[in-house]
Amino acid sequence: MKYVLVTGGVVSGLGKGVTASSIGLLLKACGLRVTAIKIDPYLNTDAGTMSPFEHGEVFVLDDGGEVDLDLGNYERFMDIKLTRDNNITTGKIYQSVIDKERRGDYLGKTVQVVPHITDAIQDWIERVAHIPVDGKTGPADVCVIELGGTIGDIESMPFIQALGQFSYRVGAGNFCLVHVSLVPVLNAVGEQKTKPTQHSVRALRGQGLTPHILACRSTMVLDENAKGKLSQFCLLPAENIITLYDVPNIWHIPLLLRDQNAHEAMFKVLNLHGVAHEPNLEEWTGRAESSDLLHEPVRIALVGKYTCLSDSYLSVQKALLHASVYCEKKLVVDWIPASNLESATAKENPDAYKAAWKLLKGADGILVPGGFGDRGVQGKIVAARYARENRIPFLGICLGMQIAVIEFARSVLGVQDANSTEFDPHTKSPYIIFMPEGSKTHMGGTMRLGSRRTYFQTKECKSAKLYGGKSFIDERHRHRYEVNPDLVARLENAGLSFTGKDETGQRMEIVELPNHPYFIGAQFHPEFKSRPGKSSPLFLGFIGASCGQLDAVLQSCSNADNSFSKGVGNDISAVKTYKSRTPTKTAYRDEYIYGSCNGLHF
Repeated sequence: MKYVLVTGGVVSGLGKGVTASSIGLLLKACGLRVTAIKIDPYLNTDAGTMSPFEHGEVFVLDDGGEVDLDLGNYERFMDIKLTRDNNITTGKIYQSVIDKERRGDYLGKTVQVVPHITDAIQDWIERVAHIPVDGKTGPADVCVIELGGTIGDIESMPFIQALGQFSYRVGAGNFCLVHVSLVPVLNAVGEQKTKPTQHSVRALRGQGLTPHILACRSTMVLDENAKGKLSQFCLLPAENIITLYDVPNIWHIPLLLRDQNAHEAMFKVLNLHGVAHEPNLEEWTGRAESSDLLHEPVRIALVGKYTCLSDSYLSVQKALLHASVYCEKKLVVDWIPASNLESATAKENPDAYKAAWKLLKGADGILVPGGFGDRGVQGKIVAARYARENRIPFLGICLGMQIAVIEFARSVLGVQDANSTEFDPHTKSPYIIFMPEGSKTHMGGTMRLGSRRTYFQTKECKSAKLYGGKSFIDERHRHRYEVNPDLVARLENAGLSFTGKDETGQRMEIVELPNHPYFIGAQFHPEFKSRPGKSSPLFLGFIGASCGQLDAVLQSCSNADNSFSKGVGNDISAVKTYKSRTPTKTAYRDEYIYGSCNGLHF
């Protein structure tokens, strides 16, 4: 087993996750089997109880693991299925060591950070690295490990010590360290400054780790002078210093690595020459290039609670992008805080109210994503009503589906007090209820999580057609509340159709309005399984309907192929071969997502 460790220096938010994902994709394109591990030094056991404002969205895996959003990047780039153990946290490590101590596994010894915590970290990495994640038997060839945070952080020190020991444990030729650092350009002098990276590498060496490759983040290509300084002061050959400059979208990052022969540098360190071949990224290159050439927009209004941090809905953004590229449209996301659509805002902040409604009315499609709590709920309900009454394509995810049900009950059935017990525990019309198996005393890991099966009730509905006429599907879930099964018949008699249910037939999974151009709600989260080369069917249908291509999309899905090369009107042979170009100033973390969030862009 070979290991590639990705660390970060100078500042956080440099894009270690994208870099690690791109390294994994590049190695996979060279014919190697790849897996990935993310280390998060925080004390939480997992990401499940954290607000999206802390670290962005909580990504959910097939096994129900609630993990850091970087694991979503790994899955999308490398097209793999990870497990909860692929996300290591300080909380998990300390819990495992304390559990062993309580069992008496340490035979009365004093339990210390070194060696017990550091050994536990190494054992965890080695064990998880051998778990196959690509659907094949046997372990992968290479494990990409990302260490979260920045070199010098107090909470990451035990992990750095453990990884230093681990490099000797696995031996030379089996461990490669890629250090991502910042080379800023000061406006006052216009010169690339290498000193922050020099200090970062020195700090890394001082903690027992020596980088083999430098991945330098900058707004432009590193000039020869800067590269020479880094080579001299960081004691690295110039060919092992890679520039990761700002590009139009992050799909170009693996191509930057390839064009600068990052794979050759890793092959040399890991003794992989003769085992791996030159990277084949033809399809990936075509996708990256074609997305740059899109100009006809499709505007999506995303009505949510956490809209001022776009990473809160990262997988939703990516799923929208995948579908938009397939439909050959330039994605424009208008971020609308749900509370700004409410009548209370019209009195308190009329400008915000008018701006929100202007964006909503100008959208080609309306999406209400998942969330928790009652803030902004009324705004989401009026957004669903606007989409239903004006026949605007609508997609509701998790809470978004529940909102659609509540709105239908209020507006069509005339049940004005229809509500969810999440928002009003004493409501007399509980159309959304707490699931009986849920816990009301413990929050972490107690929801209905992970991959669950949904059975289509008819193959004539839009959702079944989008999934290629399958009788059932497996999608990932994360929820505590569900549609009240006792009120389903009343809703269906009024025209709402529950086209997907669980194996018992009592839990509603998909809801549709048959007489609407596209009005679908899903209790599951289809965004978590969307891939750049294979769009999520519900998102594909949503974007198709939003840009007038739903019939073409349905026809394509009936052929059970919604891959990039079969996109609507797409001819991959006409896509230009990737070439290095003058870099733009588009943010590195963007993936062709546009729109506004109170002036913030991510």
